[in-house]
Amino acid sequence: MQLDQLNFHHLFYFWRVAKLGHLTRAAEELHTSQSAVSSQIRQLEERLGEDLFAREGRRLTLTDTGQLVLAYAENIFGLGQEMLGRLQGRMAGITRLRVGSVATLSRNYQENWIRPLLADPTVVLTLESGLLEGLIARLLQHQLDVVLANETVPADPSRPLHCRFLGSQAISLVGPASRWQAQSLRMPEDLDGLDIALPGPRHALRAQFDALCASAGVTPRLRAEVDDMAMLRLIARDSGWLTVLPQVVVQDELRAGTLVTVAQSSALQERFYAITTPHRHRIEALEHLMDRMPES
Repeated sequence: MQLDQLNFHHLFYFWRVAKLGHLTRAAEELHTSQSAVSSQIRQLEERLGEDLFAREGRRLTLTDTGQLVLAYAENIFGLGQEMLGRLQGRMAGITRLRVGSVATLSRNYQENWIRPLLADPTVVLTLESGLLEGLIARLLQHQLDVVLANETVPADPSRPLHCRFLGSQAISLVGPASRWQAQSLRMPEDLDGLDIALPGPRHALRAQFDALCASAGVTPRLRAEVDDMAMLRLIARDSGWLTVLPQVVVQDELRAGTLVTVAQSSALQERFYAITTPHRHRIEALEHLMDRMPES
């Protein structure tokens, strides 16, 4: 079978049925009959020489071949949607930049990173957060332009990705200025038995901190573990406990003097990455952000 023999209209019908999981709903969306949708899919299966769905009564389940074809259809029609969005934006003089950020990443860091665009009236930003795997799936489906993360993604030939290092920063131990002096403790040597709030187990730096304490034979008194950096910031501000976090998370409280950096360790580093697809459409505003000098 040659490419010019592939009927993309049939492939589009298959894509909508596979995404919606139901012939009737797909037919309603496509403003046609259920029998017409079913006929289009049968013709596609005949051309490909493979079944795309296993039919169990009224239930449709993707076959292995169907899963493979769906993955390609996602790219084909995802790129088509992206193209239309770019063209519509360009005609209106607008660049839309869609940024995903892992939930454990500091919102202050994200804002600092996109700040050069905030004063640009031609850029429209879409910002969303979530788990890394879910964001990567949306990136591969062309629903995001870049994912900001504090960890790299494993190499996988089936989903090629580019991972650009943006910078790193030392992790700080902060506490209320009313109780602590700046740089008054050693980390981790002086933390034994002290009340402490930590990033949750999913955060990239948590394993680093636990290993550092274990090697020094130190056991802080864990009072809270928090995945969300915005919540960890509130804990640091209001609890009275010591908190281990990237300094950028509490940059405003440090400037205001309500919190102080009690200790810092160069052995603990949070690294920041911009993850993109290798064949993505070039967006000049995004290129400028990724080409900025890494922050340390």
